[in-house]
Amino acid sequence: MSSGHKTMTAFLTVLGALILAIVGLLTSWPLWAWPVSTVLLPVGALLIGRALAPGRANGAVYLPPEDLAPIPPVYRQELAVVDVALPSAADDYDFSFSATVKWDVLDSPVGAPHVSPGGLAVEAIMERARAITGLESPQRSALLQHRLNGALGIMLPDDSGRVRAMAEQVSLSLPPRDQERLDKLARVRKDEEVWKHERKYELDRRGYLGDDVLKDPGSAVVWWLAKNDDHVEKTVEHIGLLAQLASAANNSEVPEEFRHYLEPEPVPEPVPAGAAGPAPQAYVPAQSGAHPLNGASPGEYLNGLLHAAGVADGDTSDVARRIAAVLEANGKLDAGESIRQRFAPPPAASTAPDVPPSAPGRHSEGPDSDG
Repeated sequence: MSSGHKTMTAFLTVLGALILAIVGLLTSWPLWAWPVSTVLLPVGALLIGRALAPGRANGAVYLPPEDLAPIPPVYRQELAVVDVALPSAADDYDFSFSATVKWDVLDSPVGAPHVSPGGLAVEAIMERARAITGLESPQRSALLQHRLNGALGIMLPDDSGRVRAMAEQVSLSLPPRDQERLDKLARVRKDEEVWKHERKYELDRRGYLGDDVLKDPGSAVVWWLAKNDDHVEKTVEHIGLLAQLASAANNSEVPEEFRHYLEPEPVPEPVPAGAAGPAPQAYVPAQSGAHPLNGASPGEYLNGLLHAAGVADGDTSDVARRIAAVLEANGKLDAGESIRQRFAPPPAASTAPDVPPSAPGRHSEGPDSDG
């Protein structure tokens, strides 16, 4: 009981005694009432003092600070776990796990065997961590560390029900060599993915060109016309080249209906007998708009062609006349005339023919013809 409470009780006892004395004298109490009132007076004063003491308002019981029993603090035990290997979703790639394990010991049933609370707590934390890391890729160790901090930061009982465990200061990482391997594999996968897309793009282009654009000369011409719809004349000039390109793409000869669009091959110059001919050169198609004969007459080209083909000199005129006739029959009069002039026989010598002695209308005159 506090000193303030005792003072109030004494004051109420004295005040109550005075009141009872006045009331007893005025009412002429019997003699037995005085001892009873003397006994009840301290009890009543004590009850009234407690009722009026601080802390009784609103039904609360006031307890002085020295009467309050202190709450004993809870001391959790802890153990550091360092560099424990935990599996990942990839074979042969294990995480390195470190943490501070804390636990509380729970009430054990009657007759339960003695256990090591620290061992049970560490095992419970390892099981909880392994269930998470075993499903994750090793490339995401930093992100997985934060996830483990949240999942293991909850105090949960173990499977035996003897301890509750949690983990703090969780650290999760990969060995440096494993991290280098994973980085290298990631770069290779990225390069391979790019190569696959480039190869598919190339195959698609080849299929488009070979199976559609260059399927035949007509398809090639249509494709070129679609690409150059404002240059029809330019497309016509390239029909021969497109026909050759389509035929080469299909390993076939140029169709007959497209051969007249091809540029004629140049005819080599005649090589004199016994002279070494020039070194063979690759044929270069004539430029667009240039004359295929490059200034030489058809007769000169035909002369070189016949000599290159090995036609004897005595037969060249006959062959040339036939070719000139064919050209003139097809309206190529200038070309035919050029060939006839080139292979025309040389003119005969202009000398007077000898008159035989017996020619009619002539008389032989001798030195003695006078008479």
